[in-house]
Amino acid sequence: MNWPSVFSAVLTHLQITFFGVLLGCVIGLPMAVLLIQKPKLSHSVFAVIDLVQTVPTLAMLIFVMLLLGLNNRTVVVSIALFSLFPIIRNAYVGLNSVDRGTLRAAKGIGMTQLQVFTKVRIPIAAPMILAGIRLAVVSALSIATTGVFIGAGGLGMLVWRGIQTRNTAMMLSGAVPISMLALMLEYFIERIEKKLTYYK
Repeated sequence: MNWPSVFSAVLTHLQITFFGVLLGCVIGLPMAVLLIQKPKLSHSVFAVIDLVQTVPTLAMLIFVMLLLGLNNRTVVVSIALFSLFPIIRNAYVGLNSVDRGTLRAAKGIGMTQLQVFTKVRIPIAAPMILAGIRLAVVSALSIATTGVFIGAGGLGMLVWRGIQTRNTAMMLSGAVPISMLALMLEYFIERIEKKLTYYK
């Protein structure tokens, strides 16, 4: 087994996953904040992201590939699009479920709208927001694996080469790290969620 190749594939896989989910957060979190301010938009936005979620992964990769070509960026953008569903929905639910009495009390002690949002609403909603990001990360790891079909790197390349050559060791050198990364990242983010949860 070529360990340097495995290590390089792991780094590439993590890079694709990280930037994909990061892009999803950059788009999704402000969108959730906007929906809190403009609730009438929520039905339309959720209808769109629900529709995106129903698109098969390979079909999404091919569609984005037609725009960006055969490279890792195609997978990053596809991950970002699929990440919008858990990120926006969880952030919206978390921010919108903060007790109204708590918000009124914060305003009553003289907090501005911005302070109420940053010091009350976001901290209380943080565990729910992180739960959405956790779901997006786990999903992103599997999407990054299928990126091999449009020329992306990562652990999916080892799995695919192993299948093509009937090399079980090579196939496992890609499949096992993917499973381990999913378990480790989910555990890590879940631990952060628990630390941020106010109600224990």
